[in-house]
Amino acid sequence: MARLNVNPTRMELTRLKKRLATASRGHKLLKDKRDELMKQFLDIVRVSEKLRLGVEKALTESYAGFQAAGAVMPPEMLEQTFLYPKQGVGIEMKFRNIMSVDVPMYDVITKTSDKADIYPYGFAATSGELDDAVAQLAGTLEDMLRLAEMEKTVKLLAQEIEKTRRRVNALEYVMIPQLQETIRYITMKLDENERGNLSRLMKVKDMMVEQNIKAQRARDGLA
Repeated sequence: MARLNVNPTRMELTRLKKRLATASRGHKLLKDKRDELMKQFLDIVRVSEKLRLGVEKALTESYAGFQAAGAVMPPEMLEQTFLYPKQGVGIEMKFRNIMSVDVPMYDVITKTSDKADIYPYGFAATSGELDDAVAQLAGTLEDMLRLAEMEKTVKLLAQEIEKTRRRVNALEYVMIPQLQETIRYITMKLDENERGNLSRLMKVKDMMVEQNIKAQRARDGLA
């Protein structure tokens, strides 16, 4: 692993040790975040799969009801029954936070509060199959919105998991090893310099001792 290009000083060593401690804490926090995101992701995926099966089944049955109604009612009458709808539907979107990810929440907003307004026609000239199909389709709307909400949440969480995974890998395999390698290099350089200084000090001491001995002998000879 390539080390950082820094001066091997004690001040730099102290700074790098602080960076390493911060990077290690950040690595642990990001790993915990990634693990929790994965847990939330898998839980939502499991619920979403069940909900999708229910929505697909309900839509299939509803479409079958419309086909049955079309078999007993003239196409012109079937088309005319839906020309002037009584009920209108809108969607209100809010957001909730999952591990720093803002995910959508959808609510159904209806124009009127009367549940019978989903039928824009009179019951005398229509078939019971059409009534059942309309009721089932209306009842599936909230589940469809819930499914759209969960699938959007899954997509956003997947993106955040990938982003967090890359950050974890960058810290684990690049930054932290670089810092560790650089700290080892500076420590070795400082130890080497300390041994060199100690050797020089010992040589200077030996020279001073030798000079003192020579001076003492010279004084003794003069005496």
